[in-house]
Amino acid sequence: METYIPEALFIVFLLCLITQLYILVINQSKLKKYNPADELPATSIPVSVIISARNEAPNLLVNLPLILQQNYHDFEVIVINDCSYDGTEEILKGIKENYPELKIVTITEHDRFKTGKKFALTLGIKAAKNEHLLFTDADCKPASEHWITRMAANFEPGIEIILGYSPHIKTRNFLNALIRFETIKTAINYLSAAIRGNAYMGVGRNLAYTKTLFFSVKGFASHMHVLSGDDDLFVNQNATQINTTIEVHPDSFVYTDAKTSLASLFRQKKRHMGAGKLYKGKHRRALTVEALSGFLFYILLTLSLVFNFNPLLALGLFMFRLIIQLIIYSKLFKRLDGKDLLWYFPFLDMIYYIYLNTFGFIGSFLKTNRWK
Repeated sequence: METYIPEALFIVFLLCLITQLYILVINQSKLKKYNPADELPATSIPVSVIISARNEAPNLLVNLPLILQQNYHDFEVIVINDCSYDGTEEILKGIKENYPELKIVTITEHDRFKTGKKFALTLGIKAAKNEHLLFTDADCKPASEHWITRMAANFEPGIEIILGYSPHIKTRNFLNALIRFETIKTAINYLSAAIRGNAYMGVGRNLAYTKTLFFSVKGFASHMHVLSGDDDLFVNQNATQINTTIEVHPDSFVYTDAKTSLASLFRQKKRHMGAGKLYKGKHRRALTVEALSGFLFYILLTLSLVFNFNPLLALGLFMFRLIIQLIIYSKLFKRLDGKDLLWYFPFLDMIYYIYLNTFGFIGSFLKTNRWK
């Protein structure tokens, strides 16, 4: 009986390895083969950039001019001032004096009615004069003056959703490295899925879709009761094999600061977990398998080494997986502005799966009642 237990665990270890290799080679390698065009595309469609902001005065002061100074011939920027009390209104009015293309939508607090980001975005979309909508957040800054051009050029016939990428600004601490690592891994997953015609999420810091699509599906009505999900749930419910594409040229990136404390990160994760529960079943299962197989791989590897059960074979399989990871991820991490993280890859990968499963387990029992 005692012999059967480690043998069974080693079989599970092998199954986790096979699962991880399948995800790497069959799913995630798709993004490695995807090469965005270097030449700046020509596009002439009018675009409405939409930003929902609650108490974002300092960020708007720094980032909003960068968006208003985009090198694009026909665009407007709509900022929804969602019940702010930090001077946002005054800052927006001051910026508008120099940028007439800025449109301000103001929401005021109501005792009997709770607002949220989805309500704010809905008002912004209604106020937009253009069919093609591009979304970001107040704490984000575009990587170049061609952000709008790069994203808008993907609105070809039949394309209704464009998934962009939003990396975090690098700082020198472990939490920042872990958040950046997770962001890149998440992007590899959702961008690869979109290439395979199975898009399941997008990130609201850099996301585009059409006004017609939004109103044809009644906007956020099906998940208005969930505080988060204005980005990932909308994509999860409305992306198809043919109406979604991606944009990953460095000029199209939108940067933001990473959370600087575990408490703020935990609040963010609680919101995201609340939305994840409403993903389509096939997407929930795929994400669970990916997260759990990675977690169990490291747990069973550790047990094999500690209890001296096929330790050399286990280490050999670990190195084999690591080599495959580096072959696929080296190009992807460089493309997604995470080249420096490759030096710490084995350690960050192990912490990532522990972190992912821990937050997933805790988040499944908690609720949050605020989006900011």
